[in-house]
Amino acid sequence: MAVTKIRKISSWTFLIVTIVSLAIFGLFFFGGVDDPYGADQFKNPTFTGEMLIWAYILLAICAVSMILFGITQFSNKFKTNPKGALASLAVLIVFAILLVVAYTIGDVTPLLGINADSQKFNVESWLKITDMWLYTMYIFLVLCILAIIWGSVKTILKK
Repeated sequence: MAVTKIRKISSWTFLIVTIVSLAIFGLFFFGGVDDPYGADQFKNPTFTGEMLIWAYILLAICAVSMILFGITQFSNKFKTNPKGALASLAVLIVFAILLVVAYTIGDVTPLLGINADSQKFNVESWLKITDMWLYTMYIFLVLCILAIIWGSVKTILKK
């Protein structure tokens, strides 16, 4: 019964996230630009802010979930297998290292052609934080694709 409940919750969660993501991406790509007939060479899609906010929400949910599940797994394993618990703690440490490395390799070159309202975010700290999250998302995407491929290969090899 627990497996059925988990499957239903995860299926509904996936469906809701997919629908919201498709709606926001559709608004971003087909929602137009701020000044379509202006002389400015940089066109600003109308729903850029909403798309970025949604991407950051998804990233934050991933990061918080990973930390919470890691802590839960560590505490559950520590009772029965302390050495195995340290292995699960290593995942959190690797995640923290990933964030630090992604932050340090972030570029601090100020962006050109942005409006006056965005200039307050065109500083070194925000540029590095944005690069950190972008690099982390890229790495997570690659890891997810590799996990999908590995799962498929593993299933094929079992047969």
